[in-house]
Amino acid sequence: MIKITHIIDPKKRKHADVVICPVWKTKTQALVALELKEFDTLIKTPLDDFSGKKGETLLLYREKGAEKRVLLLGLGEKATCQTETLRQAYASAIKQLRAKKIKSCNLLLPSFEKKEAVSIIRASLEGLLLANYAFDCFKGTSLNELLETACICGIDPSHAFLVKKVEQIMQGVYLACDLVNRNADDSNVEGLIQVAKNLSKGCKKLKVVVLHEKQLEKEQMNLLLAVGKGSVHPPALVILEYMGDPSSKEKVALVGKGITFDTGGLNLKTTGHIETMKSDMAGSACVLGVIQSLCSLEVKKNVIGVLALAENAIGPSSYKPGDVYTSRIGKTVEIGNTDAEGRLVLADALSYVEDTYAPSVIIDFATLTGAIVIALGEEAAGLFSNNDFLVRGLQTAALRTDERLWRLPLYPEYTEMLKSEIADLKNIGGRPASSCTAAAFLQQFIKKTAWAHLDIAGVAYLSKPKSYHPTLATGFGVRVTIDFLEHFDEKDSM
Repeated sequence: MIKITHIIDPKKRKHADVVICPVWKTKTQALVALELKEFDTLIKTPLDDFSGKKGETLLLYREKGAEKRVLLLGLGEKATCQTETLRQAYASAIKQLRAKKIKSCNLLLPSFEKKEAVSIIRASLEGLLLANYAFDCFKGTSLNELLETACICGIDPSHAFLVKKVEQIMQGVYLACDLVNRNADDSNVEGLIQVAKNLSKGCKKLKVVVLHEKQLEKEQMNLLLAVGKGSVHPPALVILEYMGDPSSKEKVALVGKGITFDTGGLNLKTTGHIETMKSDMAGSACVLGVIQSLCSLEVKKNVIGVLALAENAIGPSSYKPGDVYTSRIGKTVEIGNTDAEGRLVLADALSYVEDTYAPSVIIDFATLTGAIVIALGEEAAGLFSNNDFLVRGLQTAALRTDERLWRLPLYPEYTEMLKSEIADLKNIGGRPASSCTAAAFLQQFIKKTAWAHLDIAGVAYLSKPKSYHPTLATGFGVRVTIDFLEHFDEKDSM
């Protein structure tokens, strides 16, 4: 990760390869977004090729100054500038620096009022760090493109903690991205178990428990076992117990779908769909990323992370369409399609964590349905919940982090669509409202706990890099969940 320092007075910054200078767009010309005399003459007259619009950049050279290069960075109009504007704009600047293989920069922040400091500093840093991520273990030269050092200029001592905090959150995002980007054989069941164990070695507040096949059989987690039957890698349930506040009995459970590769099973996925299925464990990657950040931040909350791990492979013992399996809580499920496996592993995991840990809140993360991509594209995750207060907490965190969550309904009719002639439930409900019926299926395995389901199929792994996501994996969910956990009080209204 890039080495970040910070100073109060931009005038006292040291030498760097380039300085990033934010600029507002006005009706007449671009206007430097902070008061520094050295930049007063930088844009004397309107420039034909630079107006200051959002994300626009222009590299200038000068003879004097701490830097020989100045990168003008457009923030758009001041009246319409939001945190996402800053995140995207500073990411655009970092992409320009990476393209030119620039190693060090001084980053100037726009002038702001004290009440805006936290959101502006955080968003700008996130843009920098997200855009400077790379997954290049299979490439020979791309590491040379990364920015190595950055000095953030204009940070008051009272806000210095934010720099370290954002770095610690980004470490969790980077971990989630790495796990999704790497080969499926590296992020297989055993590989993810090892990642969890490694996290516990560096955090005294974290304990890891692994339920292997025999323990899963003892717990009667037959849905999870069924999905993993066709693979040489046996399924497992991994529990990460982070006890940030041992004096409290309150707990939040985070459950991640962890299908380490999804062939679709005997309902085999076709070309054009199967190629990206190493990303089907992005829910578990998100949970691991959150746990890493919690350990670094030493958040005073008790969080139970659960990874429902299996590979949906094809083999002599693969589970079959038409078969019926009994879930952990005794409900029987007819398999209508082996490619609707994520809800099966989650069903057993959700009931296990509710019964074993009695959390106040359960949130699950899953690349669950292609239908959510049709509905929301790659711009937002689908949010389903049985608790309005929990939804408000998550949506507020989403607004602060710009990891968008859009609530969809859980009407009783969706459960009706899951009826089976030979079992209590069917694992598919047909094409109409299929994201909603998938969520309704999961709801059948929650007894009374406040629960939210995040369908991250469209946002966890992109069709192409964009904005501040230079690789297909985004680490979606880590930032919004950390924000939610820091602000949420279970005692308020559950």
